[in-house]
Amino acid sequence: DEEFDELCFEFGVELDEITSEREEATKSSTVKLNKQQIAALSEEVIYKIDVPANRYDLLCIEGISRSLRVFLGEMDAPTYEILKATDEKSSTMTVIQSSTATIRPFVVCAILRDVTFDTARYKSFIELQDQLHRNLCRQRTLVAIGTHDLDSVKGPFVYDARAPKDIKFVPLTHTDEEREFNGASLMEHYETDASCKHLKPYVPIIKDSPLYPVVLDSEETILSLPPIINGSKSRITLNTKSVFIECTATDLTKANIVLDTVVAMFSEYAATPFSVEPVTVSYVNDANKVVKSYVTPQMYTRKETASVKFVNSLIGIDVDPEPMAQLCNKIQLGPARILPEAGEDGPILEVTVPPTRSDILHAVDIAEDIGISYGYNNIVKTVPQTCTVGGEQPLNQLGDLLREEIGRAGYVEVLTHGLCSINDNFTALGRPITEAVSLSNPANVEYQVVRTTLLPGLLKTLQHNKSMSFTGGFKLFEISDVVLPDKEHVVTETVVGAKNARR
Repeated sequence: DEEFDELCFEFGVELDEITSEREEATKSSTVKLNKQQIAALSEEVIYKIDVPANRYDLLCIEGISRSLRVFLGEMDAPTYEILKATDEKSSTMTVIQSSTATIRPFVVCAILRDVTFDTARYKSFIELQDQLHRNLCRQRTLVAIGTHDLDSVKGPFVYDARAPKDIKFVPLTHTDEEREFNGASLMEHYETDASCKHLKPYVPIIKDSPLYPVVLDSEETILSLPPIINGSKSRITLNTKSVFIECTATDLTKANIVLDTVVAMFSEYAATPFSVEPVTVSYVNDANKVVKSYVTPQMYTRKETASVKFVNSLIGIDVDPEPMAQLCNKIQLGPARILPEAGEDGPILEVTVPPTRSDILHAVDIAEDIGISYGYNNIVKTVPQTCTVGGEQPLNQLGDLLREEIGRAGYVEVLTHGLCSINDNFTALGRPITEAVSLSNPANVEYQVVRTTLLPGLLKTLQHNKSMSFTGGFKLFEISDVVLPDKEHVVTETVVGAKNARR
């Protein structure tokens, strides 16, 4: 256990707890089991590992064990292969654009062939979907994953949106009793039935919509009602060999990341490991004419660069270019190479970002992973060359002194929101509308601009406290920043032409 704890630390994750099902039930304050039920639980050791929120490739045992083995040099990072589709019908998804655009406009798909499931793999497959739904998919509001036994349905497939009462199928939750629901009655059932309480949080996503999204096969069999539940007929079992994966979404970028992650994790169980068959997604208009199409999954491998000098300075190490390129193989950013043409800061490192690493967005991310590969414990501790003592900014110090004095005088300090409407900031105060820092996509009319004065917040505070006694007067004050346009002191392209002011 200590050895594994040390390995997790070196890899950049944290071993949070070592436990078992029986130990968890014994310590739980919410789940009460009798002695017989506790005795029946497994004593198999469970490792609970905290992973970074943006490392979606570490959300299942396949991903984390593969990453650790690559890190230890026990295996090479896999190369993912998109095969040629073996069945054109099964590899076709048609999207009815006019109806789906109103509810969940995007869908991406993939096919895993000749997959071998056992109990552990099947459990991990389901758990990865649950983890992604909670994390990247934002409780299924952005993306909903549907997985189906391809051999139980017939392509080509259709993604449509239909009236709730026109949708009739047996949901996965009622497979044993084979109870059929229509869309409206199923939503009511999931809202009220205690046995389906795990699905209740997702019902509001589509309940009030006039159309519900559905995925169907060529025989009008409903595969899923996203983002709520899959159909019973296409359910995955331990005997499933071909898996059809569909991800419906309101965000196409997130959908591609989710699909690539699921494919990358479980394509290792295919007859040809790390291979996947593509699906062509075509959007058709009311005249049944294709207006847009694309092929998924992308499994997109890209190149990113970072200066060797930048990486060394950020981590606090001194590694030559070629050894640094070799370090990239341990953290699945290989093959890496030093570009033949050096930049302004010297040699440039080029890494290969696999489809599982959507978190690599900047040279800082590359440097962080190289630091992990180099080893935190191998970084030599150094004393900073400059000796400074922290102190309060003079302006903040003055503000604190003013707060103390004004507070002693009987005034109540308030802290109001920095955003307000144009009307509150200008018109309501009898001021002409002048230039202010504005939001391009405000959530509502109350958050149009960043305040240029503190008065709107103080007046609103007064408005919301009219029920208080005014016998001794109503004394309020606020010492905060306002934001003003500033086009004179723009020093870099990243500055947006605004400055904070306390006046």
